[in-house]
Amino acid sequence: MKLEVPTDRCILGIETSCDETSAAIFANGKLESVIVSSQFFHNNFGGVVPELASRAHLRSIVPIIDEALRQAGRSLSSIEAIAVTNTPGLMGSLLVGLNYAKGLSSALGLPLIGVHHIEAHIFSALLEDDQPELPFVALVVSGGHTLLVLVNDIGDYELLGETLDDAAGEAFDKVGKMLGLGYPAGPAIDKLAATGNASFVQFPRAMMNEEHFDFSFSGIKTSVLYWLKKHPALSPEDIPHVAASFQRAVVDVLVSKTLRAAKEKGARDIVVVGGVSANSELRATFATKAKSRKLRFFAPRPLYSTDNAAMIAMLGALKLDRDVTHDLGLRAEPRHPIAHRT
Repeated sequence: MKLEVPTDRCILGIETSCDETSAAIFANGKLESVIVSSQFFHNNFGGVVPELASRAHLRSIVPIIDEALRQAGRSLSSIEAIAVTNTPGLMGSLLVGLNYAKGLSSALGLPLIGVHHIEAHIFSALLEDDQPELPFVALVVSGGHTLLVLVNDIGDYELLGETLDDAAGEAFDKVGKMLGLGYPAGPAIDKLAATGNASFVQFPRAMMNEEHFDFSFSGIKTSVLYWLKKHPALSPEDIPHVAASFQRAVVDVLVSKTLRAAKEKGARDIVVVGGVSANSELRATFATKAKSRKLRFFAPRPLYSTDNAAMIAMLGALKLDRDVTHDLGLRAEPRHPIAHRT
């Protein structure tokens, strides 16, 4: 079944779950604008500092929304509903976006739509012209999340598996720190790996052949650490090889489990979303192996893979079309599972 995106509503989307302040306008069935402001100063600390993130959102949210409206050629009077991320994320960051959305909703008398951040990632592929059909298997891979979900419909999800420790994105960041790379390390490792030999080190593929669909990336992080300790004289020329070997091991696990889940659940379409889905080797491997198994592979462009309000606004339009709205009692929740195991 193909999801039909509404073409008769104008939605303002707001995203402030972590360290990106973003606003978007989704109207007439298409994205009219999306603005994303990233907080690069966190690089100096090797990770996101929650208090600093929320303060940066406070400074940015008004001009970001104003710019989204300007680029769409619209004013607040043309907005018909407000969609905002209310879970999961950093509490302080979530509260900035949610409270601003509540204020607009109350002042303008507009419907308020709370959006689950991971749910929005799952449907971000609908922002592209080529779209998956229900049911599909979604692999969510980001800095803090790694999970496999069978998507039957909006709000109807089956959790197939999740990471038992580090998420894939966390493993990239930690290994990147070991290799002397900046934060976030995912793009840097991807770039280095392109010139490296992925067979240089055989790092472990944890749980790749287990019958369940859970993941574990803590072990490979530790393996890289121990390998580097055993080779303290590692030359700069070898760093791309280590990066490539690490990346290949992570990609092998993610692709293998996802393809097996699609086969077991009888799904023809595979959707890969979240920040790590922008990884070039992950996309190329999925595209090749899915095609060989007569499966269809979908991944949004990198802009829609990272945290952004475009996916929030688009999912807001889908929810409003199904009369899903919230009152001003909507709460920010740092953690809220999108689905439970059946």
